[in-house]
Amino acid sequence: MEICVSLLLGSFAWGQATTVTARVEFQKSGGLENPTSASNVAMWLTPLNLSAGVADESPRRPRPRLVQRNKHFEPHIIVVPVGSSVEFPNRDPFFHNVFSLFEGKRFDLGLYEAGTTRDVHFDRPGISYIFCNIHPEMSAVVIAVETPYYALSNRRGEVEIKNVTPGRYLLRVWSEASLPDHLRNQAREITISENTSRLGTIRLMQIPVTHAHKNKYGQDYEPPSPSSPAYERRP
Repeated sequence: MEICVSLLLGSFAWGQATTVTARVEFQKSGGLENPTSASNVAMWLTPLNLSAGVADESPRRPRPRLVQRNKHFEPHIIVVPVGSSVEFPNRDPFFHNVFSLFEGKRFDLGLYEAGTTRDVHFDRPGISYIFCNIHPEMSAVVIAVETPYYALSNRRGEVEIKNVTPGRYLLRVWSEASLPDHLRNQAREITISENTSRLGTIRLMQIPVTHAHKNKYGQDYEPPSPSSPAYERRP
């Protein structure tokens, strides 16, 4: 399968700032196949010159968090600027052990109980794959980028990056359903101005997504035990 990303630029109401919009479409070589969701494709623009600085009206974003609820992370994928602290609140009535030891930011939050929160400081760019050492079905992704200009596509495949200052940028995209080497080959320089219109089409080869992984010790997960303290419900 392929992912077709059609990029458009529109003028933003404040000064020279521009809103970059995109539409993500999932398709096979034989044509569109009515995908159930085109969400969670990340796009970000990294400035390549001083004129492409951060606009004064950059939108304020809430503090990022990955909530543990019903043995899932909510949301599944987030994008954050480098230097951000991400909250990992436990909203389940049992223990979790959040870790990331494979790529990006490496950390192990240890065992912590329901109603408590741990934080992680993402101090360098990269893709971090997040898991729970108790529940193998739990997975999430944190993408740390060196720019304030980023967005994820919604279920309709729409991407919108607001208030982008005109200038030269490195355009990057990321999809969980694409190989890293192929994604790196899609990076390209672009120039954004008030008069810029269509940037073109990006096609990404899609692969089957699997969340199979080892635990933090590099071993297979053991079957859950009802008597384990990590599964006891709080009164």
